[in-house]
Amino acid sequence: MRSRYSAFAVGDAVYLLATWDPALRPDSLDLDEGVRWYRLDIIATERGGMLDTTGIVEFRAHYRDDEGAHTLHERSTFSKQSGRWLYVNAL
Repeated sequence: MRSRYSAFAVGDAVYLLATWDPALRPDSLDLDEGVRWYRLDIIATERGGMLDTTGIVEFRAHYRDDEGAHTLHERSTFSKQSGRWLYVNAL
């Protein structure tokens, strides 16, 4: 989760697509260059340990754009495939 947030912060669409479940990922991402991500707060996690194959992360990501400061509050699901955690979707 933290690495995907960092990828959003630096505009790394290639990394975001590479860490998305292949069955659900879009063909491309169009990241808004006018958005500046500046803080990530992890609220809670469920599963996601070394022996788990799924996990959920609840977070708040804070950003600014031309209209001011905003917060994205989401619960995201992840699955471990070939030893690597991949984003599945938002709940």
